[in-house]
Amino acid sequence: MDKFDAAGFLRLSSHVTVKQILERDDFQKRLAEERPLALHEVMYPLVMAYDSVALKADVELGGTDQKFNLLMGRNLQREYSQEPQVAVVMPLLEGTDGVQKMSKSTGNYIGINEAPQEMFGKVMSISDELMWRYYELLTDLRVEEIAALRGAAERGEKNPRDIKADLAKRIVADFHSTADANHAGEEFDRVFKQKQAPDEIEERTVKGGTWELKHLLVELGLASSKAHAKELIKGGGVYLDGERCDPKINKFLILQPDKPGFDMKTIQVGPRRFVRVRGQ
Repeated sequence: MDKFDAAGFLRLSSHVTVKQILERDDFQKRLAEERPLALHEVMYPLVMAYDSVALKADVELGGTDQKFNLLMGRNLQREYSQEPQVAVVMPLLEGTDGVQKMSKSTGNYIGINEAPQEMFGKVMSISDELMWRYYELLTDLRVEEIAALRGAAERGEKNPRDIKADLAKRIVADFHSTADANHAGEEFDRVFKQKQAPDEIEERTVKGGTWELKHLLVELGLASSKAHAKELIKGGGVYLDGERCDPKINKFLILQPDKPGFDMKTIQVGPRRFVRVRGQ
């Protein structure tokens, strides 16, 4: 679009009617509710649709929330004497919260380049009900196979937790390897079933001396602020060397390697975040 001048953009807009633009469901809803609808929002579908013209697209893939824009691309291609693209519309995947679509901006996502252990843990955090949606959209199992698994879970023949662990292994294996998936499963069991620390833990150094726990959590990136750290401690979600931190005990000593009694301390926040820390 940076090649368009004002006149070119006006010529482009002549290929679509206001009625076509306002057919979009959310636009109709906002007008009915007498909520503002900015002009740039109205122009956005047209700008999106021109991509299909510029690319002479044969096929465009998008989520259900993009259906209107995909169809607008087909309409605009006809105006430019092109064969209309095939629109392949896919269902949206809910994020780990089970409510909003998966999105990095909302923090409810599973990143495809995340470590196997992190990916496995996030899959295990979803609800049992959402698990079936993930099976349907993220695995190669046939619909009847998924239905059989669900039936077995509902009849009590299979533990939903085990079915979810198998889902997590399938997803990790797709983006990493089967060996990584198996190791991530073993690590998850060790941390959550056996209450042990994972094999690989990030090691960090801080200034030796006495630290307030809330300051240390912020320093290590385990809390976003001192207020957040206080909430974590008060909620019982912070552990020091495997023991839950008492909210009443707010200070402890971080020794340097050359001091007697030196020992790295393992700090855990929540179920999956571990850091080993020492003084320097």
